[in-house]
Amino acid sequence: MKPFLRTRVYDGPVRAVVLDWAGTAVDHGCPGPAAVFVRAFALHGVEVSVAEAREPMGSEKREHVRRMLGMDGVADRWRAAHGHVPGEAAVDAVYRDVEPLMLQTIAAHAAPVPGLGEFVDMVRGRGMGLGSCTGYTGPMMEVLVPEAARRGYSPDVVVHASEVPAGRPYPWMCYLNAMRLGVHPMESMVKIGDTVADMHEGRNAGMWTVGVVRTGNGVGLSEVDAARMPPDQLAARMAVATARLREAGAHYVVDSIADCFSVIEAIEARLARGEAPYPT
Repeated sequence: MKPFLRTRVYDGPVRAVVLDWAGTAVDHGCPGPAAVFVRAFALHGVEVSVAEAREPMGSEKREHVRRMLGMDGVADRWRAAHGHVPGEAAVDAVYRDVEPLMLQTIAAHAAPVPGLGEFVDMVRGRGMGLGSCTGYTGPMMEVLVPEAARRGYSPDVVVHASEVPAGRPYPWMCYLNAMRLGVHPMESMVKIGDTVADMHEGRNAGMWTVGVVRTGNGVGLSEVDAARMPPDQLAARMAVATARLREAGAHYVVDSIADCFSVIEAIEARLARGEAPYPT
């Protein structure tokens, strides 16, 4: 791909998209990862809610544990169970259980979300690169990537949190995607995800950033449960998730990956007018 010389504003097309995995491309509602954290803490005599387990979603998984232990309620319950404030030893202890539990769970939560195949076809049909990044670690992705491929989803690039100095909200995974895809500048790329951490990552990388809600962690429902929920209740959940992603910096918020084709076109129109995804 011809490099872009930064002597003017980029006004070309979108060159690549970078998708999050769970809640964005696969695993509608992220029930698998949330359940793992609840179970891992239970093994240490500490009860956590699904809402508490979901709060740091999108983070690298050890950091996810650290952030949960930093919550006042969780820290209080840990102290009551263990007689001391949780520190790094507690992070290590819980994470030692998270890793194997996640490896046991991931394969059962690799189904692509509705509309993913059509979106991927559009991306590739227009000659754009298809990257991906995740808070999952290398061993976790060794399970997820082949299982997703068996179900029809194989991005051009897979970057996981173990490959970079720090996971989200830092932009390093997005930068590594750009390097491996050979795409520049960052404003020619679009980051799509379902968590606050995704939005921060995309904005920190200087990318157009898109949030998805119906399939994501914020709504937290499987495809079946979302379809069964009364429309007004589902709409209320989606409104809360939408507000969080917008507050976190999303340029656009849509229901799911199926709605992102029109977003790509809108971004290209803005690029053609000389707009950028960050203040200039």
